[in-house]
Amino acid sequence: MKKLSLLYVLLFIIFLGCNQHNRNSETVDFESAITESYRLIDSLQQNGKIPGIDVAVSINGEIVWSEGFGVADLEQNSPVIPGKTRFRIGSVSKPLTAAAVGKLMDIGKINLDSPVQTYASYFPIKKYPISVRQIAGHVAGIRHYRGNEFLKKNRYNSVESSIAIFSNDSLLFEPGSQFSYSSYGFNLLSAVIEGASKENFLLYIQREVFSPLGMNSTCPDKNDSIIVNRTSFYQLDSLNNIINAPYVDNSYKWAGGGFLSTTHDLIKFGEAHLNPGFLSAATLKELTTSQVLNNGYSTGYGIGWFSSLGNKIKTFGHGGGSIGGITAFRIYPEEKFIIVMLSNSSDTKYGNVPDRIANIFLKAKNK
Repeated sequence: MKKLSLLYVLLFIIFLGCNQHNRNSETVDFESAITESYRLIDSLQQNGKIPGIDVAVSINGEIVWSEGFGVADLEQNSPVIPGKTRFRIGSVSKPLTAAAVGKLMDIGKINLDSPVQTYASYFPIKKYPISVRQIAGHVAGIRHYRGNEFLKKNRYNSVESSIAIFSNDSLLFEPGSQFSYSSYGFNLLSAVIEGASKENFLLYIQREVFSPLGMNSTCPDKNDSIIVNRTSFYQLDSLNNIINAPYVDNSYKWAGGGFLSTTHDLIKFGEAHLNPGFLSAATLKELTTSQVLNNGYSTGYGIGWFSSLGNKIKTFGHGGGSIGGITAFRIYPEEKFIIVMLSNSSDTKYGNVPDRIANIFLKAKNK
């Protein structure tokens, strides 16, 4: 009986292992990079008391590493399924929204330098004119969350109703004079998309961005819907114990922080930004090139994307913070390299781990 029980345990471990990672035949040259990166993520997860993490790395259009760590749901003890478990991606929703803007740019339906009221007439005129480019680059003076707004629980049934949260507030500064990160600016950007497309924002982004790219697991985080493979959401209490994250309703900020996605869907999205095709070359450059303030200072943010030039390697990407989820998303266009990391804890601190993993894989790639 003891031998039989041991056999069952071993079979279960093998089964669990098969469901926790997905490495294709192209990964043979990256085995040492995978092993080293695995240790980094495993240590991060254990030390940070993070219930679940999913990571994926793509090089030259191929996913060379995809691995799930821990569990998606502690009560059910259900494991993270690599590339399939859906996490809250927070502000990584912004590049998705920027792609919707890009599609409208490519067909001449959005002019970045037009006032926002050209497309969202119900937004009040302010002391200074505000352009689409400025709200998409966080230089418009639109405020960010205040007080407990990040913990909103009420349902918003339209973009216009969510705009009312901040629409009557004064601008923080003259547009173009400062950089000040604002998720509410992306609420306004989704109103611009609706006005330019003459269509509901969620329907438009589904048809023009998610469906063409095969992002079949990316969707708004609707609390009243059954969403298969959606993770549960966690945080740490004052004693460093894992507890359920508070209930929130993200319907007030779809465009800036309200979507669910997977590592594999975000890899697909990233790959669509490596070369012209999904978007034109001119639009890709516009989205991923840093904006410049009135004083000539570069902000490091284009339209929905942070951009940088570290160690002479161009990168663009975005981070995402949610109640019950933290995201890291990096693209190295010249290296054709993409890394995505998703977690189901509000208290995840990736630190320099995504950059370290990128360096590990790029070193292996360029041997």
